[in-house]
Amino acid sequence: MASDALAWQFHKIMERWYAMGGSVSGRLAGKVAVITGAGSGIGRASALLFAAEGARVVCADLSGHEKETAAEIGDAALAVHADVARAQDVSAMIDTAVAHFGRLDILFNNAGLSGRRGPAAERDEADFDHVIGVNLKGAFLGMKYAIPAMLTGGGGSVISTASAAGLVGWKDLALYSAAKGGVVQLTKSVALDYARQNIRVNAICPGMTWTGLAGGNQSPTPPPDLIPPQPVHRWGMPHELAAAALFLASDESSFITGTAIPVDGGYVAR
Repeated sequence: MASDALAWQFHKIMERWYAMGGSVSGRLAGKVAVITGAGSGIGRASALLFAAEGARVVCADLSGHEKETAAEIGDAALAVHADVARAQDVSAMIDTAVAHFGRLDILFNNAGLSGRRGPAAERDEADFDHVIGVNLKGAFLGMKYAIPAMLTGGGGSVISTASAAGLVGWKDLALYSAAKGGVVQLTKSVALDYARQNIRVNAICPGMTWTGLAGGNQSPTPPPDLIPPQPVHRWGMPHELAAAALFLASDESSFITGTAIPVDGGYVAR
């Protein structure tokens, strides 16, 4: 993607952020964050927003687009190619963050995938391993390697992208729902493990969010005739999920741990 297109996307993210009443005020000044899935969607929006709020950011992804995100941020960012389902990749990702920036304060386990849709009995073991490996094992590995680094620095915040599908069932997405439900319970349990050591562990649970890939449509904005079944009658946008992640990464949420917050346009409230 060309640099001018990246700049335009960053401008639009920040424009929306200001329109929502937000402001760039250094809420993450002095902090170091690792964000997985940073090459696109929620991860990319979060990397840009975290950096705008003062963080130095490791942009990790398997796609290669992590380099574009890091390039848009500049010297405050570092691109790392990583498969979150591989322990050696995740360990190296955390080691690189600490070696390059000197510490680790925030981990955003955002990388994920939905896998193939269809009834559970039509999915095979390879489907299961792939969906669970990226979504649930990936979150576990992130915590496993990031938390010791955070403890060395006196504490930190772990955020994971779960899903509304981890709170309620979704037809034809049994494996994804199981993986994201696992992320919710992993979040709660790990939060209890480290509650007295200044490690906060939380999750956000997106509803249907437009990342430019739904239905094969790569438009940055959803077509007006493609409305998801959410009470707000529109898609969530990556910058809205990034804002929730920013809150959980910042000291403003210092008394919040072990939660899974729906950011879903009211989907699970019905």
